[in-house]
Amino acid sequence: MEQYILKEYQDGTIVTVKDVQKVILEIAKVVDQICEKHHIPYVINGGTALGAIRHQGFIPWDDDFDMAILREDYQRFIDALKKDLPSEYTFHCFETDQRYNVTLPAMKIRKKNTYLKEQNVLLKNKCTDCDGVFIDVFVYNTVAKSKIIDYPFRFTNKYLLMPLIVLLENLNFNPTLLKKLFIGNAKWYGKLTKNSYYIGNEITWTYRKMNRRTMYQKSSLFPTKKIAFEDTTFSIAQDEKSCIITDIGPDYMTLPPEKKRFSKHILDINLESDQPKK
Repeated sequence: MEQYILKEYQDGTIVTVKDVQKVILEIAKVVDQICEKHHIPYVINGGTALGAIRHQGFIPWDDDFDMAILREDYQRFIDALKKDLPSEYTFHCFETDQRYNVTLPAMKIRKKNTYLKEQNVLLKNKCTDCDGVFIDVFVYNTVAKSKIIDYPFRFTNKYLLMPLIVLLENLNFNPTLLKKLFIGNAKWYGKLTKNSYYIGNEITWTYRKMNRRTMYQKSSLFPTKKIAFEDTTFSIAQDEKSCIITDIGPDYMTLPPEKKRFSKHILDINLESDQPKK
């Protein structure tokens, strides 16, 4: 099996994607146990769901882990983490730290005493207590099938608020009121569409094209089921294949060309300390 090397230190030791995946898997197992204890439904999604379906675990070159929680369960999830997340981990979200960049996934759950610098330099971690290896938590909410209803709310977050928030944060200003408006607009949209038959990424996630909205039928997502992933199992959508087609496309079982098989998120890494290592 090919090694995907992330970093080689001056002493000759290396860190591979597989090494990072072991830490990510450790975090994800802890979160899964907390969700099970508190009866909080979640699904793995994106590349993580693709990995489960195609590889029965991580995509070999993938360096992250994605899961999603419904907006209606999100506060319960935060409360459960506050109560039961072991001390060697921490989590960052706007609800507990207003420095958090709300244009990122809703939450990052990190392992302390590790260090990870992401490729995206415009979206730096402002929650300075920990820059550790993490998993991403997205929020799902109801969405309108009608573009006439959907687009004004989505446009507000994508083209009006998101650029302003990113700009101001990179000017070392924390635009708290804009962040509240960004999240509030998404919540308002969710309340307006609460009777919709469709669920998708909450419109706080602005990094998809307007004409490529993520929309799943509720019956495709719930009730969730377990799927094998490495040496454990995680929750996945009830009709995982239709959902992955929505996310990836109908050719999801086809491997990308070798030149596209590389780590996309990690610029620097240290699994033994919370500081960079040369």
